[in-house]
Amino acid sequence: MTVSNSLLKSVKKTSGILLLLPLLLQLTAKAQVLKKLIPDKVVVLTFDDAVLSHATYVGPLLKKYGFGATFFVCEFVTPPFSDKTKYMSWEQIAGLSKMGFEIGNHTQNHTHVNKMDSLHFVAELKYIEDKCAQYHIPKPISFAYPGYDISPKAFGVLKAAGYQFARAGFDRPYDPAADHPYLVPGITTSATNRKQVFDALDMAKDGKIVVLTIHGVPDEAHVWVNTPPELFEEYLKYLKDNHYKVIALRDLATYINAEKALNITPVFKK
Repeated sequence: MTVSNSLLKSVKKTSGILLLLPLLLQLTAKAQVLKKLIPDKVVVLTFDDAVLSHATYVGPLLKKYGFGATFFVCEFVTPPFSDKTKYMSWEQIAGLSKMGFEIGNHTQNHTHVNKMDSLHFVAELKYIEDKCAQYHIPKPISFAYPGYDISPKAFGVLKAAGYQFARAGFDRPYDPAADHPYLVPGITTSATNRKQVFDALDMAKDGKIVVLTIHGVPDEAHVWVNTPPELFEEYLKYLKDNHYKVIALRDLATYINAEKALNITPVFKK
């Protein structure tokens, strides 16, 4: 039996289309997630745990540089949130909001989401939301996982509560075309990883965004995540001198369609 040349050509053409189909689908999905192309040198600054230095030192310094940031707040049990030598008051948190910074949700008591059922998680989110309402702070739309412990069961709760982005750990840049918006990777700063942070900042390109996770500057409540003020100022100066765009987590919505991004398959590992 002889196969005609036209049939062979048709089979080859169909095979080529089938081979290209996964790539075309990937490009289409990426186009739906991105509102516009992400420029190089986009960095998100996030600060965890409502540490006192956020109000007394970090906020004013960020304003001086003209940088945006998100402050993820909670009320620690140990050391207790009532210790105002270590933590901000809600009046000070409200002051950061009035300065233009985003206030994000870090749960009521820094409780790890993988240790809560959904009802408990809802209650801890709502506590911070109610506190924000009491102090005339916009309702949080960004969340940060305490202890970087993630859980699939958190997704439904976050979506129902209207959260757009949730920052995790992972210590790598954020790829909006591949990373689920409830698993935004963060790179943690400390007193000893200066080179890692500068290396990470160089990776803010080719569609990837670097999200820094910073605790106290300094951190008297949890010294193991302390970032020394002189090192922090070195980072800010570098960002300014090298023309980085420094934003809050909520500002990712400038580039990313958070609703469409919810369709990205979540990967619960580094």
